[in-house]
Amino acid sequence: MPIIGTAMVTGGTSGIGLAFARALASRGCDLVLVARNRQRLDAVAEELRAEHGIAVETIEADLTDHAETGRVAQRLEDTAAPVDILVNNAGNGIHAPLTVEDMSIHEVSMDLMVRGVLLLGGAAGRTMSARGRGLIINVGSVAGLVPMGTYSAIKAWVNMYSESLSLELRRDGVQVMTLIPGWVRTEFHGRASIRTSAIPGFLWLEPDRLVEDCLRDVEAGKTRSVPSRRFKVIAWSAQRAPRALVRRATALIKKGRA
Repeated sequence: MPIIGTAMVTGGTSGIGLAFARALASRGCDLVLVARNRQRLDAVAEELRAEHGIAVETIEADLTDHAETGRVAQRLEDTAAPVDILVNNAGNGIHAPLTVEDMSIHEVSMDLMVRGVLLLGGAAGRTMSARGRGLIINVGSVAGLVPMGTYSAIKAWVNMYSESLSLELRRDGVQVMTLIPGWVRTEFHGRASIRTSAIPGFLWLEPDRLVEDCLRDVEAGKTRSVPSRRFKVIAWSAQRAPRALVRRATALIKKGRA
C-alpha cells in the first residue's frame, strides 16, 4: 500500500511515535500529532514543519481520560479533513505486581492501551471503510507473547485485536498492520522504572530502523511486522516452544529486570 495522505500518530512526541512522525513526514505526509505535553507537541511540530514543509496539527490529549479520547476519536471521524493513516502508538510501561493493593496503575494502563486503542481504531476503521481506503498501524509487542504481567496481557490483547480488525476491514480497502517490536531504545523503560542493564545489547532495536522496517512491510502489503531477524526468531519461539520452557525463560527475564 502506498503511504500517502494525512497521518495521526498518538504518543507522537517521543520514542516509537516520534520515529513514526519523522518517517511519515519524510514521505510527505501531513501530520496530526497527539500527546499530553503541550511544550513537546509544539517543539516537534515546529521541527517537522521546518524540515519537511508539511502541515502539522497538534492535539493535546491524555488518552487515559475518556472524554479526551472521545475528542481524538471525533477528529478521526472528521470527513472534512480526513485522516488517511492512524498510528495507534500511545502507551506506558507497567512494572507493578498483579496483586498490588492500589490497582489504579493497571486501570490507567488499560484505559490507555486497551480502551484507547479500541476507540481510536474503531473510529478510524469506520471512517476509512466508508471512504474505501486507509491504513491503521497498531503497536503491539513481543511482550504480548509471554507472561510478564499486565503489560504483556494488554499487548496480547492489542496483537489479537489488531489482527481481528485486519480481517474485519480487509474487504473495505483498509490495511491494518500489527507492529510487534521487542526492546527498543527509548525513554519508555526509564519512565516505568524498569531496570534494563540485564538485557544484552544485541537485543536492542533503534526506533528509526524499527519504523522503517514496519513501513516497508506496509508497502509490501503485509499485515504483521516483527522487525529484525532476532525478534522474528524470539516471536516464533514464544508462540511454538513448549509453554513450560517459555515460562522458565520469562521468569529469568523478569528476575533480571526486577
